[in-house]
Amino acid sequence: MMRGTRLFLLLLMLPLFSAAQDHIYSQFYNAPIYLNPALTGQFEGDFRFNALYRNQWTGLASDFSYMSASADLNLHQINSGLGLIFNRSSEGTAYLVKNNVAASYSYIIDGDDFALSFGLQAGITNQKLNWDKLVFGDQIDNGGYLPGVISGAERPDVDSRFYLDANAGTNLVYGKFMIGLAAHHLNRPDESLSGFQAKLPLRFSGNLSYQITLIPDQYDRDGSYLIPSVVAYKQQNVSSFSLGMQYKYAGINAGIWYRNDGNSNGNDAIVFSVIFDIFNRKTNGEKFRLGISHDATTSKINYSNTGGTSEIGVGYEKYFQNSSNGGRANGLRCYDFY
Repeated sequence: MMRGTRLFLLLLMLPLFSAAQDHIYSQFYNAPIYLNPALTGQFEGDFRFNALYRNQWTGLASDFSYMSASADLNLHQINSGLGLIFNRSSEGTAYLVKNNVAASYSYIIDGDDFALSFGLQAGITNQKLNWDKLVFGDQIDNGGYLPGVISGAERPDVDSRFYLDANAGTNLVYGKFMIGLAAHHLNRPDESLSGFQAKLPLRFSGNLSYQITLIPDQYDRDGSYLIPSVVAYKQQNVSSFSLGMQYKYAGINAGIWYRNDGNSNGNDAIVFSVIFDIFNRKTNGEKFRLGISHDATTSKINYSNTGGTSEIGVGYEKYFQNSSNGGRANGLRCYDFY
């Protein structure tokens, strides 16, 4: 009993004393600006909105939930993209909460058969801990937690911190091939709430996709495609990658992914996803997207313990009235890969 309690407390207090690791999304394609700032404004249309919610390990008592929402503009006249993104995470029984708001900008270089973009992102993050939710040793006996007992643990002077955060990335679309690289937390902000310095480690991400045409279509909207992709992440000594394939036909996109944490644990999850593109630009260039996915845990903390992880995402794109924007990058659009 006490061994399990000590493990619980260790997991609970870990965010206070160690450098945190960023969360990642299975539906990375429905959080494009979170994946890479260079994807800002990379879509067909004038305006785009994306929102993605992740509920991780639903079978556990603690809350691990994440969300990202972004809005961006395709400024075709100046070969740029401009956007805003909001990210929120809530982790553990103590509700370690992060809220981040950032501005994102990209610049694109067009060629006859390629589109190369560079992106910058900068914003502010607030990290806050609900100290009253923590459980300490003097609140536990052999029978477990003692309700109503106030701990003698000294409350920290700081339970909330603001810091600046900066990210950058680049992305290349060459014909049916796309590759992107991004670096996050370039300024290594200190996010400690314990009084000991804890700089947020750099996070590197890379994405690689290739579009295989099965049944061609004049406008690339109603054809049939197979899209194999790899997405990899590395942050300090933690790494992971997702390898998978999507089948895309008209407004339906179904995918299966294998995720490996890249460390001693090895297998992490098998991910199943499906996307529905509604309208599909048949009315004033509008497109509404609904994406759902589920991670079936395959690691040592198996599916029966975690209950898996689910995500739901929505997206919306449109042209403004009387828009002169006929698409960007000579028809080479990053979003067509998802």
